[in-house]
Amino acid sequence: MPIEVLDTRFASVARDAGPLERLCTGAAWSEGPVWMREDGAVLWSDIPNNRMLRWHPDTGMTVWRDAVEFTNGHAREADGALLHCSHGLRAIVRTHFGAGLVPLADEVLVDRYRGRRLNSPNDVVVKRDGSIWFTDPPYGIVSDHEGHKAQSELGRNHVFRFDPASGALRSVSDFVEEPNGLAFSPDESILYVSDTSAALRTDGSGHHHIVAFDVIHGESLANPRVFAVVNPGLADGFRVDVHGFVYTSSADSVQVFHPDGTRMARIAVPEKVGNLCFGGIDGNELYVCASTSLYRIRLGTRGATCA
Repeated sequence: MPIEVLDTRFASVARDAGPLERLCTGAAWSEGPVWMREDGAVLWSDIPNNRMLRWHPDTGMTVWRDAVEFTNGHAREADGALLHCSHGLRAIVRTHFGAGLVPLADEVLVDRYRGRRLNSPNDVVVKRDGSIWFTDPPYGIVSDHEGHKAQSELGRNHVFRFDPASGALRSVSDFVEEPNGLAFSPDESILYVSDTSAALRTDGSGHHHIVAFDVIHGESLANPRVFAVVNPGLADGFRVDVHGFVYTSSADSVQVFHPDGTRMARIAVPEKVGNLCFGGIDGNELYVCASTSLYRIRLGTRGATCA
C-alpha cells in the first residue's frame, strides 16, 4: 500500500485507493500534466527535451508535440482550450482544438507586463469567472536547460491575474519570493501558491513552503500566511480535491494537507515528484509526473477540477 495515513480524516480516501501504477517512462523531467477529458488522455511536458508527451491507455506514451518552446504548467479553459506556460516564449499561450482534438494555431495571450517581458510563466489555473492566474518565477531564464537564458526585465517575481475579456494583466502579489505551483480552494476563497526559492540555492537558504492567500472580491489577494512546509523537496506543483485537501509534490512522495495545514498522508513515489493532476472519467484518478515517468493512483475522492 503506497499511502501512509497520518490523520484519520484521510482514512476514507485511502481505504478506497488502488495501487500506484507506473504508466510509462522515458522523459528527462516530467511536468505540467493536464487531463484531456474528451479522449481520456493525459498531456504533460518533458521540459528539457522541449516536447509534450501524451499517454492514452490504448496507445501508451507518444510524443504529442515537439519544439514547444519549453512549456511547463497547463490548464483548460471552460470551452476546452488548452493554456500553456511557455518558458521559451515567456508567455501564456492558448491552443484551440478542432474536431478530434486536432490542435489549431497557437495564440500568445500575454507576454509582457507594463511593456516588459515576463520572466518565464510556470504554472496556471483558470478561475470560474474565466480569469487566468499564473506564476512567473525565473526558472526558464536562468539557463538554456529549460528555456533561453536571459536577464529578468521585471526584477521581481509575481503572481498575475489576466482577464482574457479585457486583455488586462495585473500583478496580484509579489509577496512570494519565487512563486511556482498554484491552485484555488474548491470555493475559490483561498489561493495557494508555492514558494520554491530553495530550488536553485546550495547554501540551505530559500523557501520550500506553500503560502495561502484570501481571495478578495474574486480578483485580489490578501492576508498571506505559510500554509504548509514541504519536506523533503519542494511543492513544485499541486492540486486540490473536493474536500479541499491539497495534494503536493515533494522529493519522495505526494504529500496531502488538510485545509487547516495538517499533513494528512503521503503517497510514496519512487522518483522525485514534479507535478500532478486529477483525471479519469470519475475524476478520481491522480496522475503524477515524477522525473522520468508518469504514474497513476485511484483514490476515494475526486479532484475539485480535473484540469
